[in-house]
Amino acid sequence: MRITVVGTGYVGLVAGTCFAETGNEVLCLDIEKAKIERLKKGELPIYEPGLLDLFQRNTREGRLRFTSDYGEAVEHARVFFLCLPTPPAEDGSADVSYVLAAVTEIARRLRENPPLKQDNGEREPSGEAALFVLKSTVPVGTNARVKAESEKIFTGGPVRCAVASNPEFLKEGAAIEDFLKPDRVVLGVHDERSYEVLHALYEPFCRSGAPILRMDPASAELTKYAANGFLAAKISFMNEIARICEAYGADVELVRKGITSDARIGKAFLFPGLGYGGSCFPKDTRALVASARAKGADASIVDAAERINESQKTILVPKILEALAKDGGPQGKTVALWGLAFKPRTDDIREAPALAIAEKLLAAGVKIQAYDPEAMANVKRVLGERIVYAKDQYAALAGAAALVLVTEWNEFRTPDWSRVKKALARPAIFDGRNIYDPAKLRELGFAYTGIGRP
Repeated sequence: MRITVVGTGYVGLVAGTCFAETGNEVLCLDIEKAKIERLKKGELPIYEPGLLDLFQRNTREGRLRFTSDYGEAVEHARVFFLCLPTPPAEDGSADVSYVLAAVTEIARRLRENPPLKQDNGEREPSGEAALFVLKSTVPVGTNARVKAESEKIFTGGPVRCAVASNPEFLKEGAAIEDFLKPDRVVLGVHDERSYEVLHALYEPFCRSGAPILRMDPASAELTKYAANGFLAAKISFMNEIARICEAYGADVELVRKGITSDARIGKAFLFPGLGYGGSCFPKDTRALVASARAKGADASIVDAAERINESQKTILVPKILEALAKDGGPQGKTVALWGLAFKPRTDDIREAPALAIAEKLLAAGVKIQAYDPEAMANVKRVLGERIVYAKDQYAALAGAAALVLVTEWNEFRTPDWSRVKKALARPAIFDGRNIYDPAKLRELGFAYTGIGRP
């Protein structure tokens, strides 16, 4: 099948590459010409494990191509996957202007040059529907809005329009696996033809039994927000329990094991730490709250999850400053940060706790030396030369009065502790993800501080 993917961000690149991997002819469109030129040269603008190999294979074999020309993109296909940014507005609601602008541009070109179909090598005008597939995370009602806006343009013309909602459920750092082997595929459709087209596209990924769930578009749109809102609430709940543990001298890791042994609760997303970041949870929880308020509904649980998360990002900062105060105050002291991305296996720093921690420490006069396997170039575009970017994790420790573990990359899990202690000016560890054994580190002579641990 021929597909046009509109947007070459995180979702668009993964979706386009994975659809090409199953034999489809995919053309990815982006109006950012510099990005398209990089992609044509074989350069990926993001880091995602496993993506490069698939990208190179499918571009080499001609199934995956790139363009900045709407005309070429519209000529290529009648199925348009919309993978565009929906950034938060000031009130937290999702801004769908990029989506609507793309739909308008495509619809105008389709009206002027109706799509053609191939029958035995002959090309002739076709009245078959153009199918817009909303892959971006959008508020409830966007499907109907897109359909109404496009039909205004198509009125009286030879093209009929269909709009489907197909939210993505990709985890950064595991997006390729999530797309190729999904837990489920959600299809919000109005008509049988749209369902048949999308079912055919996704069926190769669901041969192991993952359900393809058909529903109305509004339910599909809300499913994405509900899933992310629930997962965000689990994270914030565990972090709130960690605060209570700390107040009473209990150990949140023991409490966590005690509650996650209950099959009704499960183990996923119940690890205390510095909170969530990235492009999904913060934006989607705010948008869900804004959507609820717009209809007079209450979303107080999701609202509380977001408020807890914002404060959780910097919960270690007062403790770091208190420790530095014992040695004459924070001014001029150096702190090492291990990890800058919002989670391991990605270079994404959107809403990353490391940025919030860095800003607070810099404001207190602290110097920062940081290392991250993938995210340092992105952080440099935000913080510039305000911090030192180390060549490796041990170089970041040189002369530092404390080490703060922010992102739990695998290479940080079992460091050479003798080397760490020798490099630090003061053997203090602030474990923002509770990945280290407090008793072991104290035996080695470190001052250890975790999240919700006595």
